[in-house]
Amino acid sequence: METAQPKVIKIHQGKIYQQSDLVLQNIDFELGDKEFVYLIGKTGTGKSSFLKTLYGELNLAEGEGSVAGFNLRKLKRRDVPMLRRKLGIVFQDFQLLTDRSVKANLFFVMKATGWVDKKAMENRALEVLKLVGLEHKLNTKAFALSGGEQQRVSIARALLNRPKLILADEPTGNLDSETSEEIMMLLRAVANEENSAVVMATHDMTMVEKFPGRVIRVKDGGIQEVQSIDRFDPFTPFSAH
Repeated sequence: METAQPKVIKIHQGKIYQQSDLVLQNIDFELGDKEFVYLIGKTGTGKSSFLKTLYGELNLAEGEGSVAGFNLRKLKRRDVPMLRRKLGIVFQDFQLLTDRSVKANLFFVMKATGWVDKKAMENRALEVLKLVGLEHKLNTKAFALSGGEQQRVSIARALLNRPKLILADEPTGNLDSETSEEIMMLLRAVANEENSAVVMATHDMTMVEKFPGRVIRVKDGGIQEVQSIDRFDPFTPFSAH
């Protein structure tokens, strides 16, 4: 008999606060290996707070929760870097060191997460850049890259530690529609290649329709799974199903 694989994310009856303000409550959410989930909802509903809780920036105030084997209720400050080694994080604004080369950006993260073998670092940097089609930009300064290229480097950076989970916060938010589509195709492909699960916060319903996946909606202080995204008009308020 097969034993069930542990979930990459498992939260039961969770509550999240920003300082003293309750942001989300009654959170019940699970994510399995290699699953791709969209997190949708209006600005200010708590999408980013949910992601921040998953990578240890905010506490899970109540309930039970685990991410990549780490208990969120028992997570100490000193444990957060260890948790983040199991994660890859992709931001809307890329968060690259723009005055440094692509290689230096990747090395910065590797050193911060405990890599010491220079040869292994060079090999892994080249591997992840090949995955995103930018191996020829290894020594290019980040500021000289286009927005789409910077986001590709950001994805490469997220893959460095072979994460069990990639968290992407509006990764196409600063890109035009054609580049957004390329980034979505890339994110789906590399996550599959690296066997990573993905939680992607987005307000871009076009991408959700073009690249189907599980959809979780953040609304009214809670989260719920949405069954039929194709029936939605993104310009009208979501109604409960």
